[in-house]
Amino acid sequence: MDNKCNFISENVSIGENVKIGSFIIIEDGVVIEDNVTIESNTIISTNSKIRNNSFIGTYSKIGKNVELGSNCRMTAYCEIRDNCIIGSGTSFGSRCTLSAGTIVGENVIVKYGFVAADTPYLTKNIKQTCEMKSGSMFGANVTLMPSVVIGENSIIGANSQVRFNVPAKEIWFGIPAKFHKKI
Repeated sequence: MDNKCNFISENVSIGENVKIGSFIIIEDGVVIEDNVTIESNTIISTNSKIRNNSFIGTYSKIGKNVELGSNCRMTAYCEIRDNCIIGSGTSFGSRCTLSAGTIVGENVIVKYGFVAADTPYLTKNIKQTCEMKSGSMFGANVTLMPSVVIGENSIIGANSQVRFNVPAKEIWFGIPAKFHKKI
């Protein structure tokens, strides 16, 4: 652990062989299991759990009460907002944002520039969360609109905006994303 300009609360549990970079903030109640790497300039907020063998890239932010499964990988500039649940084996490219309450299954692949939105009306304070089921894959620069559910093992093509639920084992792409074919 570098400890250079880090703030790590006294009420944090850190496992064995954890690598922590510089300029890190880790708040109360955080649990970090074994063999985790947290790169510099990262914030992990209150009561979040980071499971074994996960990697959090530089300039990332983990919100409150987030559960990050084992063997997950997040590259630089990712933001996981409060109360998200991310299954084991999931990976995120750089500059991905999950809005509060998003649920991500296991072994999901998300390329860079991804956004899971939660606010359908900017003038109203209504939140609607998204769900990405296990085995789903997302190309670069995909946006999920509020309350969308992506089925297991589905693929969303790059630069797509998904406005409707996608059933399991289908390929969708476009703006708005439309059904292309079954897998």
